[in-house]
Amino acid sequence: MPVVDVYNMDRQKVGTFALSDVVFDVEVREHLFHEVVRGQLAQRRAGTAKTKTRAEVKHTRKKLFKQKGTGRARQGMKSAPHWVGGGTAHGPAPRSFEVKVNKKVRRAALCAALSRRQQEGRLVLIDQMGLEAVKTKRVVQLLERFETSKALMVDTDNDKLRLSTRNLVGAHFLPVGDLNVYDILRAETVLMSTAAAEDLQARIG
Repeated sequence: MPVVDVYNMDRQKVGTFALSDVVFDVEVREHLFHEVVRGQLAQRRAGTAKTKTRAEVKHTRKKLFKQKGTGRARQGMKSAPHWVGGGTAHGPAPRSFEVKVNKKVRRAALCAALSRRQQEGRLVLIDQMGLEAVKTKRVVQLLERFETSKALMVDTDNDKLRLSTRNLVGAHFLPVGDLNVYDILRAETVLMSTAAAEDLQARIG
């Protein structure tokens, strides 16, 4: 059971916290990252690309010229794919890109991602992440104290922190219920409140 230091928002040590082995100290199996992240990114694809076929474009259905005797190649309708403005052959159609990922696999990958950040020393626990007001400057100062610019901040529902981070390029906020493998892996440091850690351990452990 790993025991980590707990800091306040001024980076002063205020105590320690015992993390669950089930969530924060499991074997890191990287193939799970690939499977889950692939599924996450596939779900973000809209799948709404669409082109019109020759049956859907608006053109006259009249034969362009007679079949024989002109010396030219025979032609049917102006909506054929090789005509300018004609329909597209084998074009994209609306579809779902969803890749099925089992619930146990998603959970195992989440624990592995958290364990990797904990083992690397890039999981930082903060006693509380409350802000007096919506202030981006306050969040920037927090990141500077912990010497990171590309961070994922995790807390229970915290609207002030969410609004304060929405304009930042490298850092962003997630409520603990929306925590996912992709956002953990792309962040250099995970700043998590002790309340979020307890919530996560209660849900998974």
